Amino acid sequence: MVGSDKERERNDRLQGLIDDVVGVEAAGFTSMWIPQVPGYLDAMTAVTAVGLATSTIEIGTAVVPIQTRHPIPMAQQALTTQLACGGRFTLGLGPSHHWIITDQFGLEYDKPARLVRHYLEVLNKAFEGPGMVDVENEAFTVHSPINVADDTPVPVMLAALAPVMLRIAGEQASGTILWMADEKAIAEHIVPKITKAAGDAGRPAPRIVAGVPIALCSDSDAAAARAYAGDVLGHAEMSPNYEKLLAQGDADDVQDVMAVGSETTILERIKRFKEAGVTDFAARIVPLGDTPEERLRSRQRTQDFLAELCPAI
Repeated sequence: MVGSDKERERNDRLQGLIDDVVGVEAAGFTSMWIPQVPGYLDAMTAVTAVGLATSTIEIGTAVVPIQTRHPIPMAQQALTTQLACGGRFTLGLGPSHHWIITDQFGLEYDKPARLVRHYLEVLNKAFEGPGMVDVENEAFTVHSPINVADDTPVPVMLAALAPVMLRIAGEQASGTILWMADEKAIAEHIVPKITKAAGDAGRPAPRIVAGVPIALCSDSDAAAARAYAGDVLGHAEMSPNYEKLLAQGDADDVQDVMAVGSETTILERIKRFKEAGVTDFAARIVPLGDTPEERLRSRQRTQDFLAELCPAI
């Protein structure tokens, strides 16, 4: 799982992302998750470019906010992206947060779970294949053709943290993409709720993708690495969604969720996530160092270590 790239020059970031994904594919990673960061590269456009440059790795968005795109244009773009990826694209969606949707975009952030449910009704219908999409619900009145591709499924993953969203993810999506969820929150809150919802709806067992920050360092430097990651990634206090999720587990912030320390310490933490019910471990590497060169070496060292683990876990 990648974040915004602040190390490269702006005009080099897209090609840099393509090169990064080509590299992780060659290293044996099975998936790469690309975020929709406000003001940064458009995630699905970037996925399209990456898809054309790769051949085996799954490429997903984590995640695209639904309020910025009507479900029909979203379906058109996702289907087009799936063609570029040769069937390896997974669409991660979510309602985002009030500080993005309202404070930055000036859009309403009202009853996001209800909007997600109605949005997926349209989107899933559009993904059934070419033809008319006729859906009328409380949020959308749609009578629109879809004629992008034949038999091109697009798996949908939902950023679901709260009980209602987890139920929707189980009923209408392929699983959930998590952030700031520790092992206890996953095992006791996430997995039971989404699995029951999927089972009640007659759907397959859901994927549980856990985005987890990773910092490889000596165990004696772990505390400093956690503090650094908290400064770089920590924003739970800005989102009631994250605060409620953290309350389900033992973590107080992102630095408590991260796997940090030596190879042995990180491996043990990854195994605990797997035991909690995580099906896909999405490592968000946190490079350490005072200079760009040191951070690049730290990132590569961590990536090489994780690549060695891929066959075993």
